[in-house]
Amino acid sequence: MKKLLLVLAALAVVAMTVAADSDKLTVKTTTRQVGAYQEKRVLNVDESNFYKGRNKVQGVVLHHTACSSMQKALGALLSPGTGRSCHVAIDRDGTRYILADPETITKHAGYSYFMGREKVSEFTIGIEFQSVDTRVQPLTNEQIESAIDYLLPIIKKYHIRLSGITTHEQVRTAWLKRHPGSDVPEKVDIAQADYERFMAALRKRLGR
Repeated sequence: MKKLLLVLAALAVVAMTVAADSDKLTVKTTTRQVGAYQEKRVLNVDESNFYKGRNKVQGVVLHHTACSSMQKALGALLSPGTGRSCHVAIDRDGTRYILADPETITKHAGYSYFMGREKVSEFTIGIEFQSVDTRVQPLTNEQIESAIDYLLPIIKKYHIRLSGITTHEQVRTAWLKRHPGSDVPEKVDIAQADYERFMAALRKRLGR
């Protein structure tokens, strides 16, 4: 019986090797089916890409990965010292990779201003959609629906308003307006058309 339990535990941890630039990174996950989509909990997240403290969870920031594949994106999100992370990354088929619990502060928003405050990572959920650039590779319907499946219980638990859901481009643009002359680059994620698609689908699911 003990041997069987050990075998089952080993089978529960799925390892896949991904290419991260010049290195190979092994991503260990546990997988479960949640509704229409697979949800993979990433077990070997590097916590140096998180901030200390508790996320207030008052909003959501939508991003695209700007990588050619989810494998490349996970390599960037999991590599130590990149200063880049998120709470969930969503592949083109809707598969979700959970990197952090909602109350973890992930380094996703960078230089940002939203809801009257800077340091937007401290009070928002970061969602990364796999896309090299949503202006030329729009979000799939599966990505949008999977993200909404993920968000609905969070919206309910933390009482997040629709006005609290924004994009990386919007929070960066707002920060740059407050810091004229800064050499911090603009952001283009996600495209306005995809933001509008996402919000329309969310409103429909919420019955609003």
